[in-house]
Amino acid sequence: MTGKTFALMALSMCVFAILVGSAVFFIAVHGAEQTMTPDVAGKDVISALLELQEKELYPRLQMRSSQEKRGLILEQDPAAGSLVKAGRRIRLVVSQGITLNAVEDYRGRLIDDVRAEIQTLFASTDFPLLAIKEPFMAQFSKEPSGTIIEQKPEPGTSVSSAVELEFVVSKGAENATMKTPDFTGLTIEACLEQIGKTGVDFTFDSRPAQSGEKDGVVVAQTPSPGIETEASTRVRLTLTDPETKEGETFGVFTYALPRNPYPLRVEISALTPDGDRLSLLKTNFLGGALAVPYKTPIGSTLILSMLDRELFRKTVF
Repeated sequence: MTGKTFALMALSMCVFAILVGSAVFFIAVHGAEQTMTPDVAGKDVISALLELQEKELYPRLQMRSSQEKRGLILEQDPAAGSLVKAGRRIRLVVSQGITLNAVEDYRGRLIDDVRAEIQTLFASTDFPLLAIKEPFMAQFSKEPSGTIIEQKPEPGTSVSSAVELEFVVSKGAENATMKTPDFTGLTIEACLEQIGKTGVDFTFDSRPAQSGEKDGVVVAQTPSPGIETEASTRVRLTLTDPETKEGETFGVFTYALPRNPYPLRVEISALTPDGDRLSLLKTNFLGGALAVPYKTPIGSTLILSMLDRELFRKTVF
């Protein structure tokens, strides 16, 4: 090998080494400039900003009215997992919560429906813009009981801060009457279903079946079926004790509720030891002494709720 050839080979190796070193350097530098966008959608804005900061990314915030909690990240662009250069701005759409311009007209609607709507609307926020002042006034009216007949502030009033709604609610026509439904011969389940449909005020007692009577049915009621009486009259129902299979229990669930100016939505359900939830009764109830029969698996938990809010629970054996 001549000296000239050797020199050329050495020069070629040096050039190759320089090229390889340069490529490695630029790859390393280029890699350092790249970062992956974190997934911040659904997180609060403070947590999202901290995650972007760790990745050397910068936010560009855009506010949007939403039913989601105020300060929650709704969207991001580029999407999570995108490879971007460090220092890039990431667009974040942030919930500013629910915004209201004016008070709605709630007159003519049922108070229970309005209450549920407002609770649902602001369920995800700690600072609801609307709240119902309770207790509210109730007065006799030709409107069905529970109907909102007056409200304050007036419909159309602008909303600039939290508003407390004051309602006057109908408790039905004065001296309204009804024909007493016929519950005789009905089983526990059928009787409770009928109460839910008719909305009559009621109470139960039970006793063993006598000669000629069936087990587990209504054998007497006061007032008698078909009697014209005041709509608020309480119907007393006498039930014969039903047969129970092994692992079942029977009884009458009792609880004292405050008397209301008009009937409120009440539900009794049973949570069985297997984790099943059974609805025993759904009805509008004026309040006072509540007595409801049940036949459930032993060890079930009976749950009493009013307006979807749990009031009491009891395990039965």
